[in-house]
Amino acid sequence: MRKLILAAVAGTAFALAGCSEKTPEATEAAVESTDMAADASDMAADASGMAADASAEASEAAKM
Repeated sequence: MRKLILAAVAGTAFALAGCSEKTPEATEAAVESTDMAADASDMAADASGMAADASAEASEAAKM
């Protein structure tokens, strides 16, 4: 996931520097890559939230 995000950031910086002429296909691929990175980030946040909930439930169960 980290490589995917870094690739999107590096590609954007490269384009902003005026070093590339992106074809429509390359632009679409960059957008898809960014969307996939955002989706992966959302899934990781959801998993983290579920883990925190499970931990809290386990803690409550241990107190009983």
